[in-house]
Amino acid sequence: MTTQGQIIVCAPARPDRTAPPFGTLSPPVALEDLTGVLRSYRIGRPREIRPVAEGLLNRGYRITTGSGRYFLKCYVDHVTATRTAITAQHRASRDLHALGLPTPSPLPALGGRTVTSYGGRLFALYPWVAGRHRHGTELTCGQSAGLGELLGRIHGSLGKVCAPVPQPAGHGTAEPAETVLLVGELRRRIARTEAYGPFDALAEQRLAERLELIALYRHRRPAPESAPPTGWTHGDFHGLNLLYRGESLAAVLDWDKLGTRPQAEEAVRAATLIFNDRESGVLDLVRVRRYSQAYRACGAATAAQLAAAVHRVWWERLNDLWMLQWHYQRGDHRADPLFPASAGQLAWWCQEYEQVLDAFTN
Repeated sequence: MTTQGQIIVCAPARPDRTAPPFGTLSPPVALEDLTGVLRSYRIGRPREIRPVAEGLLNRGYRITTGSGRYFLKCYVDHVTATRTAITAQHRASRDLHALGLPTPSPLPALGGRTVTSYGGRLFALYPWVAGRHRHGTELTCGQSAGLGELLGRIHGSLGKVCAPVPQPAGHGTAEPAETVLLVGELRRRIARTEAYGPFDALAEQRLAERLELIALYRHRRPAPESAPPTGWTHGDFHGLNLLYRGESLAAVLDWDKLGTRPQAEEAVRAATLIFNDRESGVLDLVRVRRYSQAYRACGAATAAQLAAAVHRVWWERLNDLWMLQWHYQRGDHRADPLFPASAGQLAWWCQEYEQVLDAFTN
């Protein structure tokens, strides 16, 4: 902990197991830039600035002033994080909050805008929401059902506060021949690795397994027209974006990926990220069932639509190698800790496909 100009600047309280220090993301925001941004808000002079070390993509800071605590978010995805896109996300979260959903609303700056530009970066300031993240296997069956109901309400409410969504003719699916080519490229990169280690050995093992699985299941590629209805979705609904206070869910965070997608697919994808064993990736199907039943009960999707979503998300995972692409093609290791469970879940899912389908649809 250091003091610069009477402002206490703290290191992260604890390193997150899924993300390395901020330096691997983009250059850190300088203290003078942080204080410059905060001068745009009526919150008083900052007393403490503490980096929040959770998540793979976002950079955030807990700000303490005489008027309270706040969360300052720095947008680092310069491709999608435009002022227009962020403003639309802010508007949607504010409107959902007005409907009674736990979506924190950004605070307006002195000019009334919720997006602040400073030093070539974009920022937003939120009230600090106290709470903690909880893994899905920590939730009771009742809380699992509550989470499914909440996501169903979010999907329904987004349809009320966002623009109407014309239904597309279909959504394309991954081409297995391209996945096979990518596997070959990744294996060649592993072969050229100088400091070969346990991660490389696991990656080689899982890539060989992936070729076998694709050969076995390539005839089950979903048709584009099989996609369930498209609607507005959160886009990144998982445990690190859910904050609990005691036994209750206090906030759904991080609306950066708000967009139109098949909604039932988000429900399935979220369950695979929330209700999994952190080491093996195996799903807790009891909790998944309660979650899915509640999602369907609020009218968010039919059993048939969820069945289609299960099949399409499974196919997506079968052909998805983004974690290894980050590692070997981009030299970005932030997703490395997620890979063992993710790869394990896919292999298990292929073996237990009918059990997973039943948990989502009955």
